[in-house]
Amino acid sequence: MAAGPVSLSAYWRLLRSNRNFRLLWLAQMVSEIGDWFYSIAVFSLLLEFTGSAKAVAVAVVLQVLPQFFIAPLAGVINDRMSRRRVMIFADLARAAIVLGMLTVRSAEMVPVVYLLLLLQTFMWSFFEPGRTAVVPTITSGEEETLVANALSSTTWSFNLMFGSALGGLVAVALGREAVFVINSLTFLVSALFLRRMQFTERHTEMARPFRLRDLADFSPALEGLRYVLSDARLLATLLVKAGLGCMGAHWVILPIFGERVFPLRLGALDESRAAMLGMSVLMGCRGAGALIGPLIGGYWAGRDRSRLLTGILVGFLAIACGYTALGLAPTILLAAAAVILAHAGGSLIWVFSTTLLHFQAEDRFRGRVFSADFAFLVLTMSLVSYVAGLAIDLSFSVRTIAIFTGLLALVPAALWGLFAIPLFRR
Repeated sequence: MAAGPVSLSAYWRLLRSNRNFRLLWLAQMVSEIGDWFYSIAVFSLLLEFTGSAKAVAVAVVLQVLPQFFIAPLAGVINDRMSRRRVMIFADLARAAIVLGMLTVRSAEMVPVVYLLLLLQTFMWSFFEPGRTAVVPTITSGEEETLVANALSSTTWSFNLMFGSALGGLVAVALGREAVFVINSLTFLVSALFLRRMQFTERHTEMARPFRLRDLADFSPALEGLRYVLSDARLLATLLVKAGLGCMGAHWVILPIFGERVFPLRLGALDESRAAMLGMSVLMGCRGAGALIGPLIGGYWAGRDRSRLLTGILVGFLAIACGYTALGLAPTILLAAAAVILAHAGGSLIWVFSTTLLHFQAEDRFRGRVFSADFAFLVLTMSLVSYVAGLAIDLSFSVRTIAIFTGLLALVPAALWGLFAIPLFRR
C-alpha cells in the first residue's frame, strides 16, 4: 500500500466535507471534555474522604473491568441494532448517572461513588464499540478511515489535556458539584449531535431483529470468537491493547504523584486544592503526549502498513522510557516531560492498532471485534491498576511503581517485535 502522510489539512478536509463524521467528532469532543473534568473531581473526592491509593485503584477497576464482562453483549447489540441509537441511549443514561454524584457528601457515601462508576462503565461499554465501529461506515476508503482514526485519537488526547487542566481549575474555583453538573450536560449535547447524523447502517439489514430472549443466546459471541481465531494477524492486532493495558497503573500513579510528590501550592490554596492542581498538570501532560503521538506518527506512517507495525513497537518502547524516567524525576517539569513521552507512545499504539483492525475486520463483525479489543485492554488495565494501588498502600514508593510500569511495557514490546511483526511480513 502506498504511504501518504496524515496532515492537518487532511483533518480539516474530512471535517469540512463529511457531515456525519463532523457530528460524531463534535459529540466526542463535548462528552470527553466533560469526562476529564469529572475524573479529576472523582479522584480528588476519594483521596479526600479515604486517603487511600487503593480507593482510587478500586474506582479505576470499576470504570474499566466491567467492560470485560459486558463486552460480548455490547458487541452483539452493536452488530444487531442501530449503532447510532445505542450511542444516544448510552449518552442519555450517563447524563442521569453523573448527576448522582451530587449526593455524595461524606466518607460513608463512598460506596455510592463506586456504584455510579459501575453504572457509567456499563453505558460506556455500549457506546464506545459503536462509535469506533461506525467510523468505516461513514468514511470513504482506507485513507479517509485512517484520517478519521487519527483525528479521533488526537481529539481524545486534546480533550484529556484540556479537560484535565480545566477540570482542576473549575473544581478549585467552583467546587466539585459544578464539575458533575457540567459533565452531565455534555452527555446531553453529545446525544443531540448524534441524533442529527444520517447514514445507512447496512449491518442491520443483514441481521435479524434483536429480542430480549437473545440475551441468553451466546452463539453470536461464539461466532465472533471463531472469526477472530481464524486469522492469526487479526488476533495479534486485537491483543495489542491488552499490552497497552500494562501501563494502566498510570490511573493510580498520576493522582498520587500530584497529591503527594508534586502538589502545586500556589498562593493561599489549601492542601486539597493544591493536590488537585498537581493532578491536573500531570493528567494534562498525559493528554499533551497523547496529542503529539498521533500527529507525528500519522504524518510519518500514513497508510503504510509496515510503518503502522513498526510504530506500535516504537510506542511500547516510548512507554518504557517515559515511566522509568517518571520514577526518577526530581522536579515536576521533568516528570511532565516523562509523562508526555510515555503517552505519546501509548496514543501511537492506540491509533495504529485501531486502524489495522479497521482494515482487517468485516463490517458485520466490527462491533464484536472492537468490544473484544476493549475487553482485553480493560482486563489488563484493571489488574495492573489494582495491584499498583494495593502496593502503594503497603508502603511501596509511587516512584518504584512508576519504574516497574516502565519495565513492564518491555514485555508487549518484545512479543510484538519478535512474533507479531514477522507474522504480518510472512
